[in-house]
Amino acid sequence: MRRNHHGRPGFPATAVDAAHSPTRSGGPGALLIVSSTSGRPRAGPTVPFPASVVSRDMTARTDAIAERLVQLGFSHYEARTYVGLLVCDEAATGYGISNDTGVPQPKVYETLRKLVERGAAIPVGERPARYAATPPDVLLGALEREFQTRLEAARQGLESLPHLGVADPPLQVSSLSRYEAAAARAEAAIGRARTRVYLHGRADELRPLAEAVTAASQRGVEFVLVHFGPLPFARPRGQVVRHESTEGTLYPARQSRHLAIVVDSEWSLWALARDGERWEGMHGDGALLASLVKTYIRHDLFVQRMYADARELFEARYGPGLLRLGIAAAEPAAEAGEGTTAEDAG
Repeated sequence: MRRNHHGRPGFPATAVDAAHSPTRSGGPGALLIVSSTSGRPRAGPTVPFPASVVSRDMTARTDAIAERLVQLGFSHYEARTYVGLLVCDEAATGYGISNDTGVPQPKVYETLRKLVERGAAIPVGERPARYAATPPDVLLGALEREFQTRLEAARQGLESLPHLGVADPPLQVSSLSRYEAAAARAEAAIGRARTRVYLHGRADELRPLAEAVTAASQRGVEFVLVHFGPLPFARPRGQVVRHESTEGTLYPARQSRHLAIVVDSEWSLWALARDGERWEGMHGDGALLASLVKTYIRHDLFVQRMYADARELFEARYGPGLLRLGIAAAEPAAEAGEGTTAEDAG
């Protein structure tokens, strides 16, 4: 650690010694404060610990304060010099400030000049030149006004620019190419669920999630579940609907497989194997994707409820298993060169 011109370590401009002999304060252990600029001692309050502890504490405090000033735009030399002036008991010379703060003498006068220019220091004497610190409230008030002025100028400048098109940020999602990966992601997400899980899939795709679904239900998580075929695990808490409209008609005729899940309206996954073998999918955090997948599941849930309540009416209009509804839905897709799945049709 650098030593000041009194031979004691530490950054503070006021050197502090705990003298263990009588002083002007009246007895052993009194705090003796020696001015770094005049060299004259003055008495301070009695302290119950050695001066070295006080010195280290003051050094840590002044270093921390100086660092705050650096964050406000001061250079390191300017920050240390200002704090050094502030803790002086009288106007200081450049020589004294250099010794007390560690700012090199070749730099200290230039630093003092810059502080005067920015209103942080005041010249108060000549031969030798002496300086005092601007009171902190005055300095900080000026800095605040200067910042607000610059901020307003920047705002006006930015608002004056022509509004050019800004590229939309990409949706943060991850891709999947295997069912095993999709099932593992879904199982982990159900394990983190707090309130509600939307789930949609065939029995074969739902079966690997049995333990996670049961555990989540036992800890109070609600499920909105639409399943194709028999439910491969115990019925969980919440709304559970079997996808009956495609059973026996469309469903066996298609080989497509899929899995859709939304957890707490924050995370979602959609995975599909159109030919029953090659999987593709995506998953990620975000309310937009979660809302999209949730809407698909809720829509299918509503259709199945209506089918269960008015099965004869629906089949009279669209045929057994709503086959004609599936054909009507497939025609526009076929014209566009797209395929459909059993779930799309039902």
